[in-house]
Amino acid sequence: MELRQLSYFVTVADELHFGRAAERLHIVQSAVSQQIRRLERELGAELFDRSPRHVRLTGAGERLLPEARAVLAAAERARAAVAPPVGLRLATSTGLGEHLDRVLAEFAVRAPGVPVELVSGGARERLAQVVDGRVDAAFVRSAEPVPGVRIVPLWDDPLVAVLPAAHPLAEGPDVALGDLAGLPLAITARRDNPPLVDLVVGACGAAGFEPVPGASGGSLQDRLATIGAGIVPQWTVVYASHARVLHSPRVAFLPFREPGLALATGLAVRAGRSAPGLDVFLAACTAVAARDKVPDPQKSSLTCGDHGN
Repeated sequence: MELRQLSYFVTVADELHFGRAAERLHIVQSAVSQQIRRLERELGAELFDRSPRHVRLTGAGERLLPEARAVLAAAERARAAVAPPVGLRLATSTGLGEHLDRVLAEFAVRAPGVPVELVSGGARERLAQVVDGRVDAAFVRSAEPVPGVRIVPLWDDPLVAVLPAAHPLAEGPDVALGDLAGLPLAITARRDNPPLVDLVVGACGAAGFEPVPGASGGSLQDRLATIGAGIVPQWTVVYASHARVLHSPRVAFLPFREPGLALATGLAVRAGRSAPGLDVFLAACTAVAARDKVPDPQKSSLTCGDHGN
């Protein structure tokens, strides 16, 4: 008796049709019939009642079916026990800060030994990687729906203001948007992060002013270095979770006095398909989101990093 024969038998029992079973197994119908006949000869009993109109399990077939399923399940468990762990490939951005550290730590507890490969890219690129299967999932912020992709909500990421540490506004525990009206806003180009730019510019408009354009080229590291130099006072924003992992005396991070300056973070996955281990990773994200309260960020500054959507 071979595992292949039992697999063919279970498939025919499920379909009660040799042609449909062959299609599921991606082999010709004659091969299925041949293996079932060999199994019947070995067992000394007919397993199917065949007629031109129907295929039915015999009494022997009905008794064999649960045992065959059990044997196949045991064989699959044996393969899984010795197979190397299947890893996850995730698209992410550096702006996740502490959130990412906590999610990876939680996943390591829930799925010890399962490797995780992180890749970076712009927001549009990350979604495209999910669609074509280059990654199993991607962290995104306030992303527009994309066909074939499901976005699982996780948490909101508040924004904080970044000012030169020597600026008078940096002395307060927080800052109002209106106090920044006279300072240029150094923020990434809108084409690179529409949700972030639209949120900040819209909030400035609600506060009664249109922000003065500041430095927009280069990386966040370049913009923060320019702000820290203080030659021309400017301001920008970063995510609070990112601010807490940055350290430098040259710039200060301050929470906004106005509520609502936050972007929703979610995990983008392919609709209707789940990679091995992805359900466990989603559970880890959910657990972190449930208990991860964002405290007031401390004044600090940055020497490296980049905005992510």
